[in-house]
Amino acid sequence: MNFWEKITGSDMKKEFKELEARVKELPVDYQTAWDKINVNLWSYSDFTGRNLMPILDGVLGLLEETAAEGQSVQEALGDDIKGFCFALVDKEGAKSYRDKWREQLNNNVAKKLGR
Repeated sequence: MNFWEKITGSDMKKEFKELEARVKELPVDYQTAWDKINVNLWSYSDFTGRNLMPILDGVLGLLEETAAEGQSVQEALGDDIKGFCFALVDKEGAKSYRDKWREQLNNNVAKKLGR
């Protein structure tokens, strides 16, 4: 990735379009689940969103495999998609803006208290 791609995000746009093309090949219920996953994961993005691209690729791979095996979305992900996303990003170490702000606030308070 060159400097221009990093600044403009054109590399991510290409990668995201490829992901979306793969999603369109999935059954409709899987596409709906992908939309919900996509919405829930973006709150754990860093400033650019680059930290989520490998996670999204992995989730899409899981959806493709389970669809090919004939499993339902509920069998693959469970009923709680928000909980699935939280467990996924927690394992990967991605933090939401709220987590980052909480950590920053705690550090500032600790400094003021002399710890």
